[in-house]
Amino acid sequence: MPDPRKPNERGAALLTVLLLVAVMSVVAATALERVALATRMTGNGGAIDQARAYADAGTQIARMRIGDLVASNPARITLAGGWMGTPQSIPVPGGIATARVTDGGNCFNLNSVVTGESEASLKVRPIGVSQFQALLQALGVDARQAQGAAAALADWIDSDSVAQPGGAEDETYAQAARPYRAANRMMVDASELRAVNGITPAIYDLARPWVCALPVTDLSPININTLLPTQAPLFAMLLPGQLSVAQARQLLAQRPTEGYGSTVQFWAMPSLSGLSPMTEVTEQVKLTTGFFEVDVSVNVGETQLVERALIDARENPATIVRRSWGAGA
Repeated sequence: MPDPRKPNERGAALLTVLLLVAVMSVVAATALERVALATRMTGNGGAIDQARAYADAGTQIARMRIGDLVASNPARITLAGGWMGTPQSIPVPGGIATARVTDGGNCFNLNSVVTGESEASLKVRPIGVSQFQALLQALGVDARQAQGAAAALADWIDSDSVAQPGGAEDETYAQAARPYRAANRMMVDASELRAVNGITPAIYDLARPWVCALPVTDLSPININTLLPTQAPLFAMLLPGQLSVAQARQLLAQRPTEGYGSTVQFWAMPSLSGLSPMTEVTEQVKLTTGFFEVDVSVNVGETQLVERALIDARENPATIVRRSWGAGA
């Protein structure tokens, strides 16, 4: 029987069918693409979890070796044995993990600008503030900027809401484009320094390699037996106005191969004669290391992951204080 529909109606029906086929093709292609993406994401997630497990294992191995290092000579930690910064490779299924251990106390402890036993009783420690200012100046920051940044750091951490001269409390941060408040607690990570008034991106970039946030308010525990000549600003900050960075670098380069046997021996060095360090500073200089930093880089197939951990070795066994993860370079 002949089709009773008109030719233009048959054409419209055919066009509709073709459009439906095209739409279904697009839907099917999109669905397949999403399935493929989900499959890749699942695979990547599994690879990252595996890499993290290897990194955790590497950190645990480093923690135990740090415990052995400290136990071998509790009274003194030196560079003997080449443990600091030396890459240690650990084969893992399908790849390799590389661990590096460094002295985690040879840095400016941002929490040392206050003193106190609890979060509710943190008070400004002037000598800690002065040392941070001296460090910034040693790194090339203008004296006035350094003073303001140091005062603001102490206000950020101390428990009260009264700003120091040149410092900053809630009223300053309330005027920001996105208002916020001072933390009034100890810093957990050095990256928090970016939130402090007066810490510009340029100042943060300068300071970041030299600062840390130890879980104590103690003055920065500088181990004179492991501090490298390249870290001279960290020693110069202890004696602002008395010792230049160049002099500190030369002093560290003259360290005996076996390190110093006592802090008395160190302070009696002829190159330090004529200097008058405060009692807190003489006690701040150590022969031991209480905190270590561990970096574990894992490469498994196309997956790269880096784990960074802070190890507290002041007690036996050593414990992991905190850790963080990031993508490999």
